[in-house]
Amino acid sequence: MKPVDIHEGIESTLMLLQQRFIANSAYPEITINKEYAQLPLVTCYASQLNQVFMNILNNAIDAVHKHNQKRSLAEIEKNPSKITICTQLLKNNWVRISIQDNGTGIPHEIKERIFDRFFTTKPVGEGTVLGLSISYQIFVDKHRGILKYISEVGKGTQFWIDIPMS
Repeated sequence: MKPVDIHEGIESTLMLLQQRFIANSAYPEITINKEYAQLPLVTCYASQLNQVFMNILNNAIDAVHKHNQKRSLAEIEKNPSKITICTQLLKNNWVRISIQDNGTGIPHEIKERIFDRFFTTKPVGEGTVLGLSISYQIFVDKHRGILKYISEVGKGTQFWIDIPMS
């Protein structure tokens, strides 16, 4: 564990994923909105934290792409694809990182299972089937933090990660 700048971790993850945000013949551009607060350094396992950002952002990108396959060009232009990342300092020396997409949302019938090991909604060969369960384990077990979400089908999903500063 060492003190790290949360924003640097988010930015390095976004850099690795930047090709997935760019428009191509199959998908429209995904806009990344960043609403960063002034944060102190957070003592954590930096590489594991970045792995969680990668897992959640990859899932958000997949959800947005999947949602766009069901929408017309006019619908996409009216409500463009976006992912919003917010950070804030909470009371009692906690930091919150929120990642919200306007993708497909999580169907009610699977909401209870998304943090289960080996559970996936992706076709065979896509994804790791461990992403969210590992993310949950990293934050809850190793950092004594909180990983929760809210989701509405057709509207999107918001994950929030609360982590103690030390």
